[in-house]
Amino acid sequence: MSITPERKAALIKDYATKSGDTGSPEVQVAILTTRIANLTEHFKTHVKDNHSRRGLLKLVSLRRQLLDYVKKNDEARYKSLIERLGIRR
Repeated sequence: MSITPERKAALIKDYATKSGDTGSPEVQVAILTTRIANLTEHFKTHVKDNHSRRGLLKLVSLRRQLLDYVKKNDEARYKSLIERLGIRR
């Protein structure tokens, strides 16, 4: 359910806004999206895993907060981010 360090580094490289950027909202949303996708696949085989489902809901909520922040500050950045990630909104 967690992502590998190599995958995380690739996401940081792809979504960083400048060199050495690891904490921008774009990077955080990309990492959260990957973790959410992994958990979604997990639930296809482990339907009754309610403890992990709670974690999934927390991740989705955190991603929503970050996306709202980006949308409030820069609508163009928000639209390009959700388009790149394939998030429906």
